Amino acid sequence: MSAPGPIVTVCTANICRSPMAAALLQHALAAQPEPLRSLRVVSAGVAARAGEPVSENSVIALKKVGIDLSQHRAQALTQQMLDEAFVVLCMTESHRALIHVQADPPPKHLFLFREFMPGAGEKEIADPFGGPLKIYEAARDEMVESIPSLIAHLKTLVPAT
Repeated sequence: MSAPGPIVTVCTANICRSPMAAALLQHALAAQPEPLRSLRVVSAGVAARAGEPVSENSVIALKKVGIDLSQHRAQALTQQMLDEAFVVLCMTESHRALIHVQADPPPKHLFLFREFMPGAGEKEIADPFGGPLKIYEAARDEMVESIPSLIAHLKTLVPAT
């Protein structure tokens, strides 16, 4: 059985939320048993300018939790990425809707990053772009908070080895 494709985190420009989400999820998966530990996480944007550097506040927010994001460069979400993805995780419903409209076919596993959080709390992660560091840290913390429920769901999707 071949390994599943990558998990793709998606935001708008791929310079704030999705790179942070990908790095945080990759870090969390590294502590999981196989096959989760071997899953690769990449990020992309629905309106990204290829090669644009990650926002400085995203780098700072993740550096505070021991993750270096400084080398990330933006990339646009492509149909090939969607076709190869094991799971696609969006930051907002508008990202998910855009993928549904533009992708042919849309990915089978297309979710919000916070979709599996228990309760009726906010499921979207707001765009911190241009805001102060504390807004980026709040977005980071929303991602961290959602990772346990996200990993629990991924366990139901990954075939046992």
